[in-house]
Amino acid sequence: MSRARTLRRVAIGVVAALLVLVVGLAVVVLSFAQAATPQTTGRITVDGMSAEVTVARDASGVPHLTGSTLEDLARAQGFVHAQDRFFDMDLRRHIASGRLSELVGKSGLPADRVVRTLGWHQVAEQSVPLLAPETRRVLQAYSEGVNAYLESRSRNRLSLEYAVLGISLPDRPIEDWTPVDSVAWLTAMAWDLKGNYTDELSRARLTGRVTREQIIDLYPPFERTGHDPILGTGDWAPGARPPASSVPNALADVPAPSVGETSSVPTAPDWYAAVQDALAAVPALYGRGEGVGSNSWVVSGDLTKSGKPLLANDPHLGTRLPGIWYQNSLTCQTLTEACPLRVSGFSFPGLPGIMIGHNDRIAWGFTNLGPDVSDFYLERTDVEGRVLKDGVWTQPETRVERIQVAGGPTETITVRTTSHGPIVSDVLPSAKDGGVHAPTFGAGASGDVYALSLAWTGLRPSKTADALLGLNKARDFTQFRTALRDLAAPSQNVIYADVDGHIGYQAPGVIPVRAPSGDTGVPGYWPSPGWDSHHDWSAEVPFDDLPWALDPAGGVIVAANQQVSASPTPFLTTDWDPGYRSQRIHDLLSRTATGGSTVADMEAIQRDDRDPTAQALIAALNDVDLRSDPFTASARELLNSWDGSSPARGKGSAAAAYLNAVWSHLMLLTFDDELPEDMAANGGARFRFVMSHLLTEPNHVWWDDAKTPGVVEGRGAILSQAMVDAREDLTRRLGKDPKGWQWGELHTWTPTHPVLGGDNVPGIVRWAFNDDPVPLGGGSAIVNANGWDASKGYAVTWAPSMRMVVDLADLDASVWINQTGASGHPLSDHYTDQVADWAAGRNRPWPFTARAVAAATEDTLVLAPRS
Repeated sequence: MSRARTLRRVAIGVVAALLVLVVGLAVVVLSFAQAATPQTTGRITVDGMSAEVTVARDASGVPHLTGSTLEDLARAQGFVHAQDRFFDMDLRRHIASGRLSELVGKSGLPADRVVRTLGWHQVAEQSVPLLAPETRRVLQAYSEGVNAYLESRSRNRLSLEYAVLGISLPDRPIEDWTPVDSVAWLTAMAWDLKGNYTDELSRARLTGRVTREQIIDLYPPFERTGHDPILGTGDWAPGARPPASSVPNALADVPAPSVGETSSVPTAPDWYAAVQDALAAVPALYGRGEGVGSNSWVVSGDLTKSGKPLLANDPHLGTRLPGIWYQNSLTCQTLTEACPLRVSGFSFPGLPGIMIGHNDRIAWGFTNLGPDVSDFYLERTDVEGRVLKDGVWTQPETRVERIQVAGGPTETITVRTTSHGPIVSDVLPSAKDGGVHAPTFGAGASGDVYALSLAWTGLRPSKTADALLGLNKARDFTQFRTALRDLAAPSQNVIYADVDGHIGYQAPGVIPVRAPSGDTGVPGYWPSPGWDSHHDWSAEVPFDDLPWALDPAGGVIVAANQQVSASPTPFLTTDWDPGYRSQRIHDLLSRTATGGSTVADMEAIQRDDRDPTAQALIAALNDVDLRSDPFTASARELLNSWDGSSPARGKGSAAAAYLNAVWSHLMLLTFDDELPEDMAANGGARFRFVMSHLLTEPNHVWWDDAKTPGVVEGRGAILSQAMVDAREDLTRRLGKDPKGWQWGELHTWTPTHPVLGGDNVPGIVRWAFNDDPVPLGGGSAIVNANGWDASKGYAVTWAPSMRMVVDLADLDASVWINQTGASGHPLSDHYTDQVADWAAGRNRPWPFTARAVAAATEDTLVLAPRS
């Protein structure tokens, strides 16, 4: 037999064997997935129920729960959350308690080290006893509902993920759910939604790398001209407070490096980078940084067709599968003190109640306020590990944390805590060792070692869980504000509307008071010297001094992460969103109000994909002479008749593709020659604001390419090169003819499972858990905020996590949509069944009244007490 025939037979045999293996794996995967699909019809007995709770699921698989007591509804919600999303709940629980390694093995260690150092679980344990008795009963009942479902199923029948993970990791028992697990999740949420934590470290890293003026260029203050704050000057009057005294800052005297200077000793930026990398190991469950935004607005009945308010909300968070939110309703058959709920909206699996939505009287929505609620402190230590403060050396508090690792040995870490907070530079050896050379710039003695601690409001025990239950029960604006007094973290913009026609706003949360930095006048702009108590937090802003408004004169409130008010007191932050989205929403609302705004008008605004920054950039691009480069000029011609819209396909899409490609290369050419690689310009709203000023200064230092010594580039040279590079980039990706380009071919989101959707797992597993790429329009700084990171490509990295419009004239006329679907089970019809509508900006009916829910019901499950 010839060698060729032998090789062919071997090859055929190998292919056949592989085919059998793949088919076998597919059968196993599908069989486990089928077994995990929950029961949604019939009757199930649940321990602890005092009476039956009906779970009516509509065509989207969304459950509407009806019961007789608050505790029964909480118990049923826990059961239903576990039915559809328990692995996601368990994953978040492991992350929030610093036990991810127990679930996924050693890959979870970096995150666990950070979370254990911060002590999220301890914060939750200390918070639960502070809660109102009613809240504790609800949390306990919710936990019992989750556990009732766990007891009814084996591990592999709970979720396909457990079956897949059990193949490579030891099969650990699943622990009961507890109220502490729910409350710890609030801390995890607050971690992602806190304010300028990343900016503070980033500015410290840039100190000495670029000039102080260049740093301020990159982090400009909010510009109110053309960008309205949330509240006008007549909407809210702040209490008069004397300004805090200014004190010197630790980074005020950082010397700039000499040209070509190198050193083997870790520099201050290196040290801050090591700490930043370590803290970034915690998975961004909600999204993090600039992508954590949101749109929300409320319009009074004077401006609507119905004569009653309309409220719209679409929080911008990280994209994930399954999505962050879970839609459901909680309805008491009769409203009584024992059962005070008729509420519907978006909940978090793992938490009882509704986070965003409406009850039968009021509606509310959230956007991230983004105040500065965290500060880094340089701690001066000695050889004995003591910490200096006001001339006194003391030992920090310590505790030992033991991290169990699936498939590996237990890791032990020692956590040190100062008066400011945990020492985060201990998290990784590289960060800890760098403290020997940490910056104090003449403030320390030879041989000192430095550490970096973190003060953050989220590390204080709180009654935030009380606030969430209070919102669900609130009947008017007074009760709404009373509930929000307990919301400590994350601080949010909360908009309000009610059936009586009122609209309102409240900014809740714990906001620290501290002295401004000496060189900037801005508190928390740089890390502060921990050895000087003048930099410590001196108080909290009283709730009654926080911004709020009821029925403002203009009849409109838009909260889209822009500055809250023009008042400098109380100090919240300077790191606001520039306000492109908020101003565009204002402009569109002024148009719809002339004829009386409707739900359809609000939906159209949520879909708006006009780029408000496009025309200024196009004008600058048109100033560049491309007569000698017709190839690039043919692409620029797309922009001449473009209206600035950014659809995934169709009219305007080709121009959007080209301008965004130019933008991506413009970021690289303008900023990335001077920024550290991991701080590359992401091209988001802040960089758009920065660029709007640079475009007016053709010879600004940022236009010069630091990689071309002896040559000083200007605006024209950089813009020209960005257009050339973009033309070549899209030609490779999309073809030679610019008219055939489509923004949606570049700008896509691939729904990906957070644990089993990556390239490190077998293809058959990825196939089971992931979904196909989805073309999307919109972009960063656009109302339809499908954001992308210009330093990493065009793929969508954050987006509207849901959308809703509440009609206070007829709650059954309200609409909503989720990013993925109700279910977390890959074989369920509701795993990704809302994706197509979400991507297209289409909402679905939102039934609320008993009659509307009954008409929409397709499956009915009764959760009954044991006899």
